[in-house]
Amino acid sequence: MNFDLLFKKAKEKGIEDIQVYLIKDKEFDLEVFKNELEKYSIASTHKLYVKGIYDSKMGTVTTEVITDDIIDFVIDSIIASAKTIDSEDEVFIYEGDKEYREVTGLYNESLNEVSAKDKINNMFEFEKKVLAEDKRIIMARIMYSDGSRKITIKNTKGLELEKLVNVGTAVAYVVASDGKDQRVAYEFTNTNEYSDFDFEDLASKSVKKAVSLLGATPCDSGEYEILLTNSASSSLLMPHLSMFSAESVQRNISLLKGKIGEVIGSSKVTLIDDPFMTNSMSSGAFDDEGVATTYKELISKGKLTGYLYNLKTAKKDDVKSTGNGFIQGISPTNIYFKQGELSYDDAVKSMKKGLVITNLDGTHSGTNPVSGDFSLQASGFLVEEGKIVRPVALITVAGNYLKLLQDVTDVCNDLKIGFGSIGSPSLKIKSLMVSGN
Repeated sequence: MNFDLLFKKAKEKGIEDIQVYLIKDKEFDLEVFKNELEKYSIASTHKLYVKGIYDSKMGTVTTEVITDDIIDFVIDSIIASAKTIDSEDEVFIYEGDKEYREVTGLYNESLNEVSAKDKINNMFEFEKKVLAEDKRIIMARIMYSDGSRKITIKNTKGLELEKLVNVGTAVAYVVASDGKDQRVAYEFTNTNEYSDFDFEDLASKSVKKAVSLLGATPCDSGEYEILLTNSASSSLLMPHLSMFSAESVQRNISLLKGKIGEVIGSSKVTLIDDPFMTNSMSSGAFDDEGVATTYKELISKGKLTGYLYNLKTAKKDDVKSTGNGFIQGISPTNIYFKQGELSYDDAVKSMKKGLVITNLDGTHSGTNPVSGDFSLQASGFLVEEGKIVRPVALITVAGNYLKLLQDVTDVCNDLKIGFGSIGSPSLKIKSLMVSGN
């Protein structure tokens, strides 16, 4: 689509300002199961989001048809959309920032240099490695995907931005059985450098996770010291991210309202939103509104420093947007707890009587981000006198997320960024209530 022609015609029809946001995705997906290529797909999608100000109201339209033929349709749709708006909130199109940081390492051609045939063969070999690791592995599902995303933003105020990112993911999902018990586990790697994929390591780690849980039974109910592994901590952080959104604060549904500058966690806790990481589709110099992104510590050594803003919420609080305005709403980019210096093994050795929690189930249904309370089914290992005694399962851990952050006694050095660009190192927690036997 000729965006300059769109802008010209929009002005002629009374639209004050207009902005386009074009996203182009390319995806490549494989799945190998039982030595068969169960899934093989290549897809390319385009989507155009257009917003414009008409009669002081913001009209919007979304289309997957991106040709000059629909320019009049887009303009008419924006006008019709604006006429349905009854909000009195001030609207505007952003003119852009003076400077945008140059972000390197977001796109790596190596993912495209490996042929589809070689990727398929690698996945078959990957499956063989998993199944050969341990005779108790009864099933392995191997998944690989990579993709690229190109984003273009342009508006009538002279803003013109573009970014290109890509990433690949390899996953081993395995099932282990000893004839009496059956356990599942998975391991993954995200990277945009194909040579970073260590399939032998992925096979070993995924199998070890699954077989180590065989024979797991509940532990006694009570209060336990907790070592929350990096993956478990990431899954618990995810449903609580909304409390850092300025929109939640303004709607009075965030525990953090009015707490900027206050201590809300242990001095060991620093929560970072980092838009400049490599190997992440969430990284970039600008958000979807064209605002320059910034590295920020939302929690700095236990102290809350601020919220995540988009243009609308920033206007309400008379502050600058933090560069967290995205099509789906206010969102972090790559958010994670800063890692410490303690090794995972030393953290286990330091526990008298506790639990290593490796997995939390139902984190969306079993958590309440408004109150911070959670009650979740968990699995992991019982630790006594610094040694793992046995696997545990069918237990429930309960607590409050802010209280958990306050009770962090140490942070490990094993930071891992998981799905959704959410990451954490393993966190050592003073105690949590556990329901078991």
